[in-house]
Amino acid sequence: MNPAEEIKSKLDITEVLGEYISLRPAGGNLRAVCPFHQEKTPSFMVSPEKQIWHCFGCGRGGDIFGFVMEMEGLNFSEALRLLAPKAGVTLKREDVAETSKRSRLLDILAIAADYYHLQLFKNEAIKNYLKTRGLNEETVRNFKIGYSPDSWDDIINILKTKKYSDEEIFLAGLSAKKEGTAKYYNRFRDRIMFPINNVAGQTIGFSARVNPANTNPELDKMGKYINSPQTNVYDKSRVLFALDKAKQAIKQENLVIIVEGQMDAISSHQHGFKNTAASSGTALTGEQIKLIKRYTNNVALAFDADNAGQIAADRGIKEAMAAELDIKVIIIPGGKDPDEALKNNPAAWGEAIKAAAPMMEYYFAKVLGESDLTQASGKRLVAKKILEMINKFSNKIEIDHWLKRLSEKIDIGEEVLRETINTLRKPGEINNTPKISLADRIDTRQSREERLSELLLSLVLKYPDFTEYVANNLASEHLDGLHNRLFYNQLIIYYNTNKALDYRSFRGHLESQNPALASQLDTLSLLADKDFAEMDLVLVRGEIIKIILALKKFNLKNRMTEIEKQIASAENNNDSQASSDLMSKLKLLSEESKELDI
Repeated sequence: MNPAEEIKSKLDITEVLGEYISLRPAGGNLRAVCPFHQEKTPSFMVSPEKQIWHCFGCGRGGDIFGFVMEMEGLNFSEALRLLAPKAGVTLKREDVAETSKRSRLLDILAIAADYYHLQLFKNEAIKNYLKTRGLNEETVRNFKIGYSPDSWDDIINILKTKKYSDEEIFLAGLSAKKEGTAKYYNRFRDRIMFPINNVAGQTIGFSARVNPANTNPELDKMGKYINSPQTNVYDKSRVLFALDKAKQAIKQENLVIIVEGQMDAISSHQHGFKNTAASSGTALTGEQIKLIKRYTNNVALAFDADNAGQIAADRGIKEAMAAELDIKVIIIPGGKDPDEALKNNPAAWGEAIKAAAPMMEYYFAKVLGESDLTQASGKRLVAKKILEMINKFSNKIEIDHWLKRLSEKIDIGEEVLRETINTLRKPGEINNTPKISLADRIDTRQSREERLSELLLSLVLKYPDFTEYVANNLASEHLDGLHNRLFYNQLIIYYNTNKALDYRSFRGHLESQNPALASQLDTLSLLADKDFAEMDLVLVRGEIIKIILALKKFNLKNRMTEIEKQIASAENNNDSQASSDLMSKLKLLSEESKELDI
């Protein structure tokens, strides 16, 4: 058994996918909203029995490796590395593609994180400093906080002994190049190291705080905190600090708390608020919002008093509102940031989270409280600020709701406000209808006949007792799509030979005939549960009869249309005999159509 097969045999697809998306029962399978394209009606199906998944909205599908590769943006070897530890499988060096640059960079960063973590426990001063910051040893170990010694080349030398090149260490963001020379030196020296992980828990970079006891002015010039540069594995716009540790709690609570600093997130986790992640002091990006939406649509933002007024100017808020996230604002009690608030009174922090106000409610109260509504200038200022915020919504219902609310609060007509908000929009922004991606259009490109053909095949697979009835009442020519006709022919051949329809055996038969049909079997086996998860057998029979009738009608109509074209051509060529023969055929088809009640 090769490593990939061993991993698949030890991991359950529902557990792996369940770390990313919320799965709900659908017959013998599971259903979810697809994480790869925008949709409101779930069309993403997972089969625990067959260990496969497929989205009927965007057409993607596969096994656990395909899913992880799509979600994490990994190649196969990287997905293999990621899933192997979860399955308890040890990979040999030859199992991982030697050419994977990303894999080698991740290896380098993992070694560095281990080294820095070990160095921290050798430095009593740093350990004591972290204690004064309120962090216990369990938290330090859980977040793998480390320390980079005051050395120019220690981590470089360690990595070079492990056969990593200067160039690779540089590309991992751990070294810098001395200007005008070929020499490299440590990027991080005498700093407390906070590993930054991707959502899968792999270290992709570091945030480094200068040693509080540092007396070297050169290190001070570099800044209190320095972070890894952007690399092939680290892009700060695509990661949220501590999300890898928070994702399960976020799903359970159906809420993510977004704080600004890494210490805010670490302290939150230590005090039990494990559904917390940090934006690391930057505005939320579209990629970060996509990460959040894997786990929840509910966000509570923790701003300090100084930053709360900047909500309207925060482009991250616009992204979040356009993605239709439900956003609330936490007012930090008794402290300038969550870390300090938790030190002062953890219970009060919990109450502040519960009392978080919907963002627009909070913003209305704040802006109205700062203005004099008895003056026209005050109303004008309030309208300007709040309309700028309303303008960020993409949902027309929400826009309408808040325009009415603003009209009531400042006693200005809705129509005036609507005219004003339109002047704030750039050309093309007035229509807030979301753009539909190519993936969203794939399904609509299928003809109705092709969709019905696939549905009929999927129903036969789910309810094999109806195979004989379908075989006796439907010819392959009635199905739309060459792939569907080929599949149906093989299904009937298999059924007539075995007088039964066993999924695994039938799949083996297809593999030997046409591997593409085996892949189609995987997809079709999920389709019936998408639309007919728990249907009574009497109703199933009724659906099958209706679909067969519809397919026959379509087929007849197409044949009649084709003959009509041939008649016109024969008449144009003055071929009376051909025209007469074709008319006879058309008459027979017409009579047949009457029997089907066309």
